[in-house]
Amino acid sequence: MTTEIGQEIKKVRIEKAMTLKNVAESTGYSISFLSQLERGKSSATLESIKKIAVALEVSPSRFFEENQEAREVPSSDITKNRGRKSGIFYEDLGTNLVNKDFIPMLITLQPGETEGSPIVHAGQEFVFVLEGKLTVQIEGIDHELLPGERIMYVSARPHYWFNYGEHETRFLCVSSGI
Repeated sequence: MTTEIGQEIKKVRIEKAMTLKNVAESTGYSISFLSQLERGKSSATLESIKKIAVALEVSPSRFFEENQEAREVPSSDITKNRGRKSGIFYEDLGTNLVNKDFIPMLITLQPGETEGSPIVHAGQEFVFVLEGKLTVQIEGIDHELLPGERIMYVSARPHYWFNYGEHETRFLCVSSGI
């Protein structure tokens, strides 16, 4: 999986005509780390995937898609467009959207997903909890959400998601500006 993620990062970076230096400057990661990641010699965390996605102006789910070709996907076929990285599972619900102004994702966090550093990016995020208990940290303040609860915030404010619970947490996240 690490090799595939790295290859996709490199593919997107080249499509966007960006150098490793450009991505390094945008993310704060070293050129060496990014190069190793692209070659599958280093693994990525959720935090690094999100920062790289922001720098490349794509959804983080892009790096987990099984088939990267643009295509129309019927909603009944949406499960084909899933990705998993350690204890986080992305399902891109907007694969059939063209010229996306927002990106809807179904995200599952396994119990104990408690590490990561806040990120910032353009736009806004809307989060709606479906199952479990989600902690959304915004500017260092924890907001605990239960099923049926929601929060919306400006993504330029440092934020991150955590699952401190003992059960899987599933939530809908709709991001704009990525």
